[in-house]
Order: sequence, then C-alpha cells, then structure tokens
Amino acid sequence: MDLTDTNDKSIEKINGIKYIWHLPELRRDSIVNNAISYNISFGIIQALLNRGYTSKESLDNYLFSTFEKDVANPALLKDAVKAVERILQAIKNGEKILICGDYDVDGITSSAMMMKCLVPLGAKINFFLPNRVKDGYGLSANTVKRAAQNDYKVLITVDNGTTAFEAAQVAKELGIDLIITDHHKPHDILPDVYALVNPHQEDCNYPFKKFAGVGVTFKILSLLYQTLGKSLPEKVYELLLLGTIADVVPLTGENRFWVRYGLNLINSAHSLPVRLLKENVKLNKEKISSSDIGFFLAPQINALGRLDDARQGVRFLLEANEEEVQHVAIILKEFNEARKEIEKRTLSDVTKLVENNQINLDQERIIVAHSKEWQPGVIGLVASRVVGLYNRPALLFHITNQNLAKGSCRSIPTFNMFNALNENKDLLITFGGHSAAAGLSLEKSNLPKLKDKLEENIRKQIPEYEPKPILKLDAEIFTSEINKKFMHDLKYIEPFGHENSQPLFYLKDVSIIAKPTLLKDAHVKCLIFSEGIIKSVIFFNRPDIYNILLENQDKNISIAVYVTENHFNDRISIEFQGIDIAL
Repeated sequence: MDLTDTNDKSIEKINGIKYIWHLPELRRDSIVNNAISYNISFGIIQALLNRGYTSKESLDNYLFSTFEKDVANPALLKDAVKAVERILQAIKNGEKILICGDYDVDGITSSAMMMKCLVPLGAKINFFLPNRVKDGYGLSANTVKRAAQNDYKVLITVDNGTTAFEAAQVAKELGIDLIITDHHKPHDILPDVYALVNPHQEDCNYPFKKFAGVGVTFKILSLLYQTLGKSLPEKVYELLLLGTIADVVPLTGENRFWVRYGLNLINSAHSLPVRLLKENVKLNKEKISSSDIGFFLAPQINALGRLDDARQGVRFLLEANEEEVQHVAIILKEFNEARKEIEKRTLSDVTKLVENNQINLDQERIIVAHSKEWQPGVIGLVASRVVGLYNRPALLFHITNQNLAKGSCRSIPTFNMFNALNENKDLLITFGGHSAAAGLSLEKSNLPKLKDKLEENIRKQIPEYEPKPILKLDAEIFTSEINKKFMHDLKYIEPFGHENSQPLFYLKDVSIIAKPTLLKDAHVKCLIFSEGIIKSVIFFNRPDIYNILLENQDKNISIAVYVTENHFNDRISIEFQGIDIAL
C-alpha cells in the first residue's frame, strides 16, 4: 500500500483509487478494555473511540440515551413562552391563525404538525406553503398582505422567517402578530417581530442548537401542550422523525433521541402514508431505518415541492381522507420518478461543461454554472452530485425571465459556504443557509464577479488543493468478526445520519476470487477471501472499479466498506457495501 506524504504525522493516510483514506488511530488497550467492559465488538468500540467517545461518561451517554439526559425544557428557548401564550390567547379569543411553511419536507412536516396539534384545541387555523417558482422561499410581504385581507391576526412561520425583514415590517404595519419559528442561522440583524424562536440566536439559552425546523416546531408545541397539561398526539413523533431526517441535521443529542424514539414508534405500526411511501419504492422491509427514510421515503414528499404544489404533502401526512391519501401517494410516485429524470439531465448538462472544458478543473476550484432550462427545484440535488464527482463546491443557478440568477450551492467539508457568501453579500439580493449548503439570488450580470470572489476565498482558506476527497475510516475489521453479534452491536450507533454516520470500516490484505460482475453497467459485485472466509462485496455506482479488480486479481488489496444487512426473499444476509479500494 502506498502511504501518501502528509504534514500531519498524526494521521496515517492511504491513497485509494477514488479517495484519500484517513486511517483511525489504534488505541489497543482502550479498545480491548472497553470491548470487554461493554461486551461490544472490537470494530464497533474502535469506531466509537475514534469518534471522541473516550471516557466512560461519554460512552454511557452515547450508548444509553435517555429523556432525562438528552431532552431539555422547551421554555429555555428564547421567546417560546411568549409565543405559546399568544397562540393560546388567539385560540381563546377565536382569532384566525395562519401557518406559513416551506416547500421541503421540513416545512411540510412542520406545517402538518402545527395543524395536527392546534386544530383539536379549537384553533381557527389554516396553512400556506409558497410555490417554489411563483412565490420563492420564505415569508413574503405579499403573503402578509393577503393574510391581513382575510382577517388573520396571528402568523406563525415554521422552518423559515429569520430573514423575512420586509414581511415583518408589513406585519407590524398591518397589526398582525408575527411569530417566527426557524432553525436557519440568523444574520447580524434580526427582524422586528412579536416573537422569534430560533435556537441559533446568541441570547437563546437552549442547550441543543441543531434542530431542523420541525424540531423547533415540536418544542413550541411540547411547551403549549405541557402548559395545558395534555399529551401530544402520537402522529407528532412520526412528523418529527420524517422532517428531522429529511433536512439532514446532525443526528446527535436531542435529535438522535427523538429519531430513535420515532423509529421505534412507526416500526411498531406503519401509518397509511408511511405504508404507501414504502410500496411506491418497493421497500419490503418490516422495520425501516433512518437511511430508508432519507433515501427512499422523504425524497417522494420533497418531489412535490420541487415540481408542484407542496400543500398536498401536508394533507397526505395528516391522513384527513383515505381516498385522498392514496391519490396523493400516486402523485408522489410520479413526481419522484420525474424528478430523477430531470436531475439526471441537469447533471449531464454540467458534466458536459466539464468535458468540453467550459469549466476548467485545472484552474477552477469552484464550479459555477447556470441555465434558463434548469428546474429550480432540482438544482440543489444536482449541486450535491457535482460536489461528489469533482470534490469542489458547486453553485448552480436557474436564470429567470427577469435575468435574475436563483441558485443553490453545496460545499466540501473544508470550505464554509455561508461565511463566503456573507463576505460577498454586496453582490447578492438574498442568501441563507449554513456551511455546507445555501440558497441565494443575484443579478445574472454579477455571476462572474461572485465566481471570482469565491475563487479568492477558497484559495485563501485552502491553499493546498487535494483533488481526491477524504474518506475518514472508523475502524479496521476482520472477516472473522463479522457475525450476528457484530450486527447487533452496530445497532448501538444507529440511527445513522449527519454527524452520526454509518461506520466506515476497512479490511487489509484481502484477495479477489473469481471474476467480478458488472451489473447494469453501473454496479460491481465481487467475492473476497480473507482468514479462510469468503464474503460478497457490492460497489454501487462504481463501474470504474470493475477493470481495476480484473487487472489485480492476483494481488492482495485493501477495501473500505460498510457492513450491511441484505434483505431478499424474506432472508437476511450480511454483506459488504464497497466504497473504495487501495492497491
């Protein structure tokens, strides 16, 4: 194996085919002692130690999550008490309340949760979700004006509103009490509103900051029901689960607790919407995981907001009418298939720009591309794929008839996109997001200037560019330890998600036996042999691996893998999902 040179002598690195592997530190004594103490497999314990859970207290807190340890009092959220009191007053006085959500799964589940909790309390309530193309993101001044014309006295945003300055001003002028509940990072100035509930405010004392919008909504409704001495409807936990996973917030702390709780709940009895979403993608597992929700279920709901009317998603999740739920499920399936095709075409457009050297990867550290033809609802997904292909931040824009560039950007772990946009906000009309992803709009004529400025930013921040992305490995494993006990212990780390990823393992000195198989010109299946044991490995979307395996059948290689359960014909087998190899 070829170890790459590195200035950081504390990290051992291997030059893989596609990635630079960062090998985990080997703490032999700690691994053995903790594996015995907790009766957990060596590979799992090594993964936990290398993720920073090195003390007994931190391991106990991680492995044995409890409500008392992980869930804080919702009253600690700044303005939460004020918001709840105003909502209860509106219900008591018969004032009309309008929920203003967003068109993604986070916004859809947040809106559905508000409706599910407030309607039974007698609230005169309705909801509004903007159309991605016609209305754009967030609460607009026009929406506030229409609400005033229809005699709404209280507006509650969910999953948006922290940057709705114009709408806030109009609400104040029209005598509407605006309550913002949001999780997006605020700018230096906050809108002037009745109440602003966002854990990212500097003077907010809530200890956990990493909620999705639906998490903030959940905390508000928890406090409201707590004030009334009532229990939340069980449906709330399903909505919290779907929105939290779909918005790719960190599955740590309180998020992890509630996602685990929600999974246990829905796996005890699938609701009609969950059952139909599973049927749409032929997901035949009895128990679904966080990964199943993130990859198969949530994208169907998201497709509505990307291509059509997100409001149908709220009605679908609330199960108001069984016939309507089944009808919307068919629409979800159709839109999701259409979304995949549009995404594929858009990605092809971008890769052709690279192949034709219109985007010069030898000179450009950031990819910026635009087209009038691209669907605004899918460019964020495509930007993520572009980052994966080229290991560079990607900004993709839809150009409107008014020559506005409305875009989505995705970044690499070492480049903070939100900070870079904030430094160049004089070129932008709007922007918002976080370090890894953001949305923005600007005049098309300003795109070249923005590109140049971002190139300057990234060269300052990352002087030495590594074309291969980093693959951070959690632990070395051996084929002899991969058994039912290992799979049982792997569940201690679940649910998998952002900042609590599925452990990535590696095996050294394995040999390829028999000829590998290329499936659908995209996936590669092979058999490996190590320690007298034969195991199956499948590489998804890595056709490049096929010829490399063929050419190196006589050599021992290292392989980076996920250890997974394969569910097929009511049988469960353990197999490796290959990510990369090193010669």
